[in-house]
Amino acid sequence: MSMADPRHIAIRDYSYSLPDDRIANYPLEERDASKLLVYREGSIHDTTFLSLPEFLSSGDLLVFNETKVIHARLIFKKPTGSTIEILCLEPHDMPDPAVALRQQGSCTWKVMIGNRKRWKEAYQELMVDKGDGSSFALRATIYGEETTGPLVQFSWEENITFAEVIELAGKIPLPPYFKREPETSDEERYQTVYARHDGSVAAPTAGLHFTPRVLDALAKKNIDTTFVTLHVGAGTFRPVKSELLEDHVMHEERIVVSRTSILRLLRILEEKNDRPADVTGKIVAVGTTSMRTLESLYWMGVKLLSQEELDKPLTIDQWYPYEKRESAIPPAIALNAIADYLAEHQLSQLVATTGIIIAPGYTFRMVDVLITNFHQPDSTLLLLVAAFTGPDWRRIYDHALANAYRFLSYGDSSVLFRNSLNR
Repeated sequence: MSMADPRHIAIRDYSYSLPDDRIANYPLEERDASKLLVYREGSIHDTTFLSLPEFLSSGDLLVFNETKVIHARLIFKKPTGSTIEILCLEPHDMPDPAVALRQQGSCTWKVMIGNRKRWKEAYQELMVDKGDGSSFALRATIYGEETTGPLVQFSWEENITFAEVIELAGKIPLPPYFKREPETSDEERYQTVYARHDGSVAAPTAGLHFTPRVLDALAKKNIDTTFVTLHVGAGTFRPVKSELLEDHVMHEERIVVSRTSILRLLRILEEKNDRPADVTGKIVAVGTTSMRTLESLYWMGVKLLSQEELDKPLTIDQWYPYEKRESAIPPAIALNAIADYLAEHQLSQLVATTGIIIAPGYTFRMVDVLITNFHQPDSTLLLLVAAFTGPDWRRIYDHALANAYRFLSYGDSSVLFRNSLNR
């Protein structure tokens, strides 16, 4: 099935009323005690997240995003008492946030600035407490502007990395809809139990429900796991404010996928037709970030096979899939092209960027099942869910609202099986 172009989608058709009291401002005491909505071929079932393994099959592959949220929110207090807030989004001119976070003495980041009109000085300075009775100065200077926002250069004289600086000086950047300051408990609960690679300004929240006992139950059922990294940007919170989707500029995010994970996915795809009836071999995206990564991998393989822009870093812009909508390249062939590219260049991992927008009309190439929370109205994440489930997205959300599900980052979860009409 070829995909339709979603540029003329009216955003008002993908909205719903979300009362404030349905937004979960705090997590449950037990991660896996959250409610779980199961949607499969039009039917809806209510259970708890602890029972997730019951709905998956031997041979399935869960793909997790192992990004880690950094203390990206820095508050600089002026002598007048007013504050300047800087949210670090991504490093400037460095392909890998992990490398930027290891910089010492100075680094430059793309940022968002709160109260920027009050920034009259040449620089802002923050005294950072080291916890041992001593402190050091962190200086922030506006370095320039890009179309995506300002650049700020940070400098410090202490012999430590920027990762250590923001760990001491910054705060966890909770989503703005929480309308509260981060608390000590958020340090643990706004991270997945498997988070490894620093770089996100928001958690991949579908993964917040997983616990060691859920992961153990999956392993005992011969359900496999692999990991990718997509460093979540602040754009994930941004609602679509334009009337039509074509006027919305999708944020780009950095992805890192190891050659080992590429080969694991490739094996699943190649073996699908040769499996016993009771071994389904479904690819399960844990969260919309894993979904965006997996679907982007397909289109990166298409780019490599068509010899497009091989002199540039691999990037998928938001409309590329729709411009190449007639592509009949099988997913296994596309991923094999990536594996060959990595081998040819002696790379252990693929580092690339994606601005892919997945909206109704998109034809999924990689993902069979999506595990995800309940998303904001008028958001690209809700459009992604609507693309995956078809018109039933509204019935799913109406059911969740009518049955006391908790919404957004600290809310409850769902496991959605791809609508057979979109295969």
